[in-house]
Amino acid sequence: MSDATIDTTKGIEGVVEDWSADKQTFGLPWGKLMMWIFLVSDTFIFSVFLISYMNARMTTTAEWPPTSEVFALEIAGQHVPLLLIAIMTFILITSSGTMAMAVKFAYEGNRKRTFQLMMFTAILGASFVAMQAFEWTKLIVDEGIRPWENPLGAAQFGAIFFLITGFHGMHVTAGVIYLLVIALRVRRGHYENKGYHIVEITGLYWHFVDLVWVFIFAFFYLW
Repeated sequence: MSDATIDTTKGIEGVVEDWSADKQTFGLPWGKLMMWIFLVSDTFIFSVFLISYMNARMTTTAEWPPTSEVFALEIAGQHVPLLLIAIMTFILITSSGTMAMAVKFAYEGNRKRTFQLMMFTAILGASFVAMQAFEWTKLIVDEGIRPWENPLGAAQFGAIFFLITGFHGMHVTAGVIYLLVIALRVRRGHYENKGYHIVEITGLYWHFVDLVWVFIFAFFYLW
């Protein structure tokens, strides 16, 4: 047996000291690690929702409303399927690109560009939420769809739709607020001495929200 011994005299005080000193494992800051843990747990929640949707869709005996018709818009007298959803998807994908550019400029120390791109990302996110509010209003007011009933077919449609898109919309709204707070702090130079890991962490959250929407778009709107 080795003569080397492990120092366990620090006890809980040592744990507190390590945590408060922002110790890193494998070069990973605590903030980024905590964000990854949150995103993994959130992935399970969204997965359960989408699996439940597929189960309801495949087992219901009632007719499932055709999404291309339910989510269509009338433009100049023309019936355009999924136009609003396509625009919403384009906005979120574009916002992922602007967020990635914000992270790049942050690590280059360009506060002005970082602030501008984060604000632009927040504006795109807010536009998405506004369009989702319009979509909900159209379904509730014009189509009469409720979480507990659906005059167009299977009753489960309304419950699943409002649950999944509402939960995702809450994430986007929280992300917009998160972006605005961090962007304003970047503008004030709050992270000059601390480093810009927080911008990358914000980007992780935003990319996750965008990726989840791609799955919602594919499973719910295109299927």
